Amino acid sequence: MAAPKSSSRASSGADQRDRRAGKASTATAMLVGPDQTLSAGADGFKLTVPKNASRMLISRSKQVGVLLQSYGEAIARSRTAGRRVSFRVEVDARGATVVSAVEDAVAARDPAVVAAAPDAELEAALAAARQRGRLRAAEILSHDDMLSADAFAKTLGTSRVTVNSKRQNGQVLGLDGAKRGYRFPVWQLDTEGRPYTELVTLHELLGGPWAVYRFLVQPHGQLDGLSGREALERGRAKAALEAAESIGRDLR
Repeated sequence: MAAPKSSSRASSGADQRDRRAGKASTATAMLVGPDQTLSAGADGFKLTVPKNASRMLISRSKQVGVLLQSYGEAIARSRTAGRRVSFRVEVDARGATVVSAVEDAVAARDPAVVAAAPDAELEAALAAARQRGRLRAAEILSHDDMLSADAFAKTLGTSRVTVNSKRQNGQVLGLDGAKRGYRFPVWQLDTEGRPYTELVTLHELLGGPWAVYRFLVQPHGQLDGLSGREALERGRAKAALEAAESIGRDLR
């Protein structure tokens, strides 16, 4: 979906009502599909927002595109799954935006639900959430790009002991797979076959390997919709670390 574009068209009646009510002027945006233009009869919808907000949205068109894409994905996924889903939007004081991936919502995290649910129901909901998390982790770690410690050591031309030492120091990303042991994404290596040097800082900023993994695979508005991994691959290491620092502040 293309980013919102401003239009000077607004009904004179609405303008008159706003002036009478003493409201700030507004601008009307038309959202259209990627293959469409702002022509008469084009599919889309109008979104009326305060004029200052309209200017901010237009200046951050890529971030708005990521946000709308996530919203559309959430609607489609919730209808398919028949349950609630969620995604998180974080905006700092500079307007930098980070949009997390859509995931299943855990109803028991809602304070109103927690207060109303009997202990047994709450425990059941939390247990189900933990089980979904374990299943999702197992699915991720079963992918072909996840190497065992031995295979990863062979790729680096070093030993398993060295790999585990680097994992403990945050120099490489290793994900705990419980029954399968630690798994190491092969894509954490740069074009010269060495782990990205930024991994140490990412571990420090984000606090844990799974948080680092999510940062590397999810798109971020602050990175113009790129994932952390894509930013590193394109030489945007500084921007990637700034985005991670912003996320890390919210986690503390």
